[in-house]
Order: sequence, then C-alpha cells, then structure tokens
Amino acid sequence: MGHHDAELILIAGALLGAGILGALLADRVRVPGLLLFLALGMLAGSQGIGGIEFSNAELARTLGTIALILILFEGGLTAGWSEIRPVLGTAASLATIGTVLTAVVAGFAAKLIFDIGTLEGMIVGAAIAATDSAAIFAVLRRSTLEKRLARSLEGESGMNDPVALLLVIGFIEWIQEPGYGLADMAALLALKLAVGIAVGYLIGRLAVAALSAVRLPTDGIYPVATIAIAALAYGVAEIAHGSGLLAVYLAALALGGANIPARRTVVAFHEGLGWVAQLGLFILLGLLVFPSQLDDVALKGLALSAVLILVARPLATFAATALAPLNVRERLMLGWAGLRGATPIWLATFPVVAGIAGGEEEFAIVFFVVVTSTLVQGASFEPLATRLGLTTDEPALPRRLLESGRIRRMGGDVIAYRIPEGAAIAGHRVRELELPREALVNVIVRDGSAMPPRGSTELQEGDELHILVRSELRDEVEGLTGHWAKGPIGKPAPPALPRRGASQVFTVRPARGDGELGEEIDGIPIVRVMRDRSERGAYLVALADGRYAVLSSGLVAIGGRRALAGWCEGRAAREDVDASERAWWQEVTGALIARGRSAGPGRVDDLGVSGSGLGGAENG
Repeated sequence: MGHHDAELILIAGALLGAGILGALLADRVRVPGLLLFLALGMLAGSQGIGGIEFSNAELARTLGTIALILILFEGGLTAGWSEIRPVLGTAASLATIGTVLTAVVAGFAAKLIFDIGTLEGMIVGAAIAATDSAAIFAVLRRSTLEKRLARSLEGESGMNDPVALLLVIGFIEWIQEPGYGLADMAALLALKLAVGIAVGYLIGRLAVAALSAVRLPTDGIYPVATIAIAALAYGVAEIAHGSGLLAVYLAALALGGANIPARRTVVAFHEGLGWVAQLGLFILLGLLVFPSQLDDVALKGLALSAVLILVARPLATFAATALAPLNVRERLMLGWAGLRGATPIWLATFPVVAGIAGGEEEFAIVFFVVVTSTLVQGASFEPLATRLGLTTDEPALPRRLLESGRIRRMGGDVIAYRIPEGAAIAGHRVRELELPREALVNVIVRDGSAMPPRGSTELQEGDELHILVRSELRDEVEGLTGHWAKGPIGKPAPPALPRRGASQVFTVRPARGDGELGEEIDGIPIVRVMRDRSERGAYLVALADGRYAVLSSGLVAIGGRRALAGWCEGRAAREDVDASERAWWQEVTGALIARGRSAGPGRVDDLGVSGSGLGGAENG
C-alpha cells in the first residue's frame, strides 16, 4: 500500500513539474498555457504515453468544483472591489446578457451542425459560452491591454461562470423533468444569482470585519482563514439555493479591496494555490479526454468554433455593451477576447454525470471547441489589441512592489507607474514630477533593480515608479501620469528681468527657513536647479536676473558666475571642511566654470540669457 501511495505522489509531482515547464514554454512561444496543460493530461492518459486510466467524470466534476473555487477566489482577491467597481456595469452585462445570448446562438449552431436535439445543443452552447477566469488572468498578466478593458474582461470571467453553470443545469433539468420550461429556468437563474450576490456580499463584509478585529498569532494563519472564508461562501450559498461560485468571487472582491492584515502573505499564498488548482484541473480534464473520440467531431467542431468566435460572441458583446461608454474598437476587442479554458470542459462533465443521452459526445464537442477557439483567440489577443490601438505602455494587471495592506490602514496607498518610451518626463528629475506634498516616490525600479530616489535623480524610459500617496489624493496623482507622458514638464520659465547696467553685487548671508528650496530667492524667481544635494540642504541654482545662488552649510551666496565660482573655490580650500563638503564645493565650482565655457561670448545659454554677462557685468 505504501509503495502504491508513493507511486501516486511521484506521478502527481511529475505532472505538476511538467506543467511548470509547460507554463515556461507557453510564455516563450506565446501560446495559452492551458492548451499545453490539457495536452499534457492527454499524453498521460490511457491513450497516451502515460497510460493512466481515468474515466470518472463525477470525480472530475467534484475536483473541478474545488479547483474553480480556488481560481475564482484568487482572481477576486488580486483584483479587489476598487478595481472592478468602475467597470461593474460592463462586466455584469457581459456576464449575464452576453453569456445568455452567446449560449443561445452557439446552441442553435450546435444543433444544426451536429444534428442533435435543441436542448442538447443548448447544453453545448451554455458550456462554451463561459469565458474562463484562469485563461483570462493568464493572458492579461502578460498583456498591455488598456486597464478598463482588462478589468471588464476580468470581472466578466469571474461573474459569468455561475450564469453558464445555471444554464447547463437548467437545460439538463428541462430534459429530465416533464413540464420544466423556460419560465422555470428564468426563475432558477434569478434565485441563484440573487442569493449568491447576497451571501457573497454578507460573508465578504463579515470576513473583512473579523480579520480586521482579530489578531491571529502569526501571518501564516491568515491564509487558512481565507480558505475557510471561500469554503463558507460557497457552502452557505449553495445550501441556501444560491450560486456558490458567485458568492466566492464577491467575497474575494471584498477582501481584495479591504485593509486586511498580512495581505501580501495571503495574496502570495492564494496565487500559488491558484496555480496548483489550474495545473491540476487542466491535467485532470486532459486525462478525461480520449483522443480517439475527437476524430468524430473535429471537422464539425471547427465549424462550431468559427460560429462561436466570429458570430455568437461578437453579437452578444455588442448587444450586452449597447449602453456602455465604449467605441467600436473596444467592443470588437471585448468580442474577440472571450477566451475559453477549463470551465467549459468542467461544465461539459455535468451532462455525462447526469446520464444525458449523448453526454460523452457533448463533452468531446466542448473540449474540441475550447482547444481550437482558445488557440486562435489566445495567440491573436495581444496583436489584435495592438492593431486596434488599445494597448498602453503599462501591464494590464500591474503588480505592486510594496506591501499596501498596512499602508491602506493608515490612510495611504501605493501607485505603480512605468515611464513609457518617448514620455515627456524622461530625462527630467524626480522633483519635476510636481507631486503633491502628501505624495512621494518611494522607490524606482530600473533594469530589475530597486534604487532609492532623490529629488535630483534623473528619470529614464522604462523606470517603474512606486509612489506612496494619501488615499484621497490617489486620483489626483493618477491623473498626473497623462501629463508625465505628454508634457509639458515643469512650470513655464519666468521672464528674464531687465539687464543690470552695473556690476552684479555679490552677497553672502545666513540661510533662512528650514533649508528647503523654494521657488525664489530674495524675490528673484529660480530658473533652474543646476546641482542638488537635498539630503543636506545644498543647492546650486540659476536666477531669473542672470545671477546664480548657492545654498549650503547654512549660507546663501548670490552673485555673478565668476565671483561665485571664486568664492566656492575658496570654501573648498578651507582646512575645516570634511571630504564630502569639499567635494560639493568643487562640484559647484566646476559647474559654474563649465557654464561659462558652454555659453561663450555672444551666445545664448539654456537659461535664455546672454553668455557675455548673463544680464549684466560678470565681474562682480
């Protein structure tokens, strides 16, 4: 017995390891990973090289339900209610109206193409109408699709599984029960959705309150608590005759948008668990498929895939989004992006378990349609989005580098922004981001390495900024990103003051205030910050009247370039300054001398004033 157990564990480990290799390969060749996982299961099956005998559709359905709960919970947790709320109307309409219309059109097509009964065709249509959350999440994680469309697809995939499931169950009952009809299905659908929404909302709110109020001994216990929450949401909803899957997703959305303790630990745990669920489910369903049965449905299955991709899904999308603020290009993208995956195949096990005549054929049809449609749509997803001009320079589902759970509890948030190619802010400094005082750049990720920013840090294309901001200013800071991309950057340069007829007076005085650089010195606007050591309150700036100023060591020196350079050179030569301060004075001296060389006699430097005196005599 122990030897048999060891073999089972070895097989499971080998399949998961092969699944990980498949995921790496899929990412390199830009093929949806689920196809490789399904192929792996088929290879390991009784008609493949693995020779594993598995034909228990009921067990596959049960394990598939558990896996789908974990996948949906992870999707809702990583999205969060705040991300889905702006697109809730579009996502909900696609998940309900869009799914029903897709099921009806595809169902009639299946009836005509395969010459099966109307209700049997509707079961096939309902199964393939479901977009798969695991497939959508996997594609969006490596996509640059506009966030609004990405969130719409993400929300739809989380909410339409319950609708498709209810349609499949309803059509099965319609076949098995005399007198069952359309009105009964509509009542079932309304009841399941209403109860599922209520239970998901209630358990989500209670879970957030409980996790916030109770301090568990270690962070490692919080993932156990969230698994319990997922199980409770599903179980309570199903016992109350509601949609358990919908309740799970809504409860996860509530947790994802809340300030729960150990958030990073919880999310990382469920991401890993979600991957195990995806790999296990795809491989399990692949084992359930007999490749020899696919030959009988291949040609007609291609025809049904074409109807689904080119007719059913686009028509349903345009109808479901008729009132949404979307243009034609965006509707076309949503219509093309209905990726299938494990969910339709899992739904296809229901007629088999229920003993519906022709259930095995329906399973083979759904499996073939899923594989072919996903191969076409998954491979063309990003190229089509690019062709339609619906991509950005940021990932569709950005990952935050910093833990935000505790920050949120204190009224803050973290925004991640990657500087796109050609952005106006590239080449400028951090201080020129014009962030509000209650926001700061916490870290910059450049070429995969984190670097602490300073006000003088020059920004580059591809830099990923992680900005800590008060929650109420989040929208304001996110609104600045468009300004950073298009410009103009910085405030308009103040007009140059009239030329001085006399030599510029050189003055040195104690610095006033807290040492922070303002917008002017002695009433003269600052045109440019030339050197900056803000951590020690030291600056070299150019003024609008053609003079320069140095703020350092509690002093402010103002005057012409030559006089100021000589004074700084004298400060560097003093014996009572340390090496760091001496390096600063030498840097300032060099900058002032270089300024004179770059703006020779009669030329205009980048301050917009003459190099032959900078608005007056330079000999002060």
